[in-house]
Amino acid sequence: MNIEPANEADAPVKEARLWRDDGWTARVIKNEDDDGWAVAMTRQGESEPALVGPWTMGRDKKNPKPLDTAAFNTLVKTASEVIRRHEQQLHATLHREAAVESPTGRITVTLDIVPDEDEPHAMLAARDVAGDELARLRVPAGFRLTPASAAAWVDAGYARPAAAAID
Repeated sequence: MNIEPANEADAPVKEARLWRDDGWTARVIKNEDDDGWAVAMTRQGESEPALVGPWTMGRDKKNPKPLDTAAFNTLVKTASEVIRRHEQQLHATLHREAAVESPTGRITVTLDIVPDEDEPHAMLAARDVAGDELARLRVPAGFRLTPASAAAWVDAGYARPAAAAID
């Protein structure tokens, strides 16, 4: 059974300066800042490279070293790690959490910011130890989740927080 790529852009390419496989494209490009070379790693479907870094000169000290399987695999691993770290940083920026002790046990209060261009907001939620959602409320994106604001929200029976908790 012969499985053809969905289109030519999906077909593997293994050239000295262009390598495409497994959803990634490595392209060796002239470094605009000096006489050297760089490699750009772009994930399929993305318009911007996830990683751009220096590339080794070949033996003639004029042309770039050709791409090969080992180098491509290393570049994929590195670019994937860059994307993973970026996603973790974005999650940390957009997600806050505070634990509150209540008479019924520990309650975890979370704030997830929704960076919508037209209507940025956040979702404030409370979960018990079992993970069951106790409350969910839409709040302004500038809401400040602190241990004190989380405790005040829980103590108030999950009523809409006062404007003082908002930047």
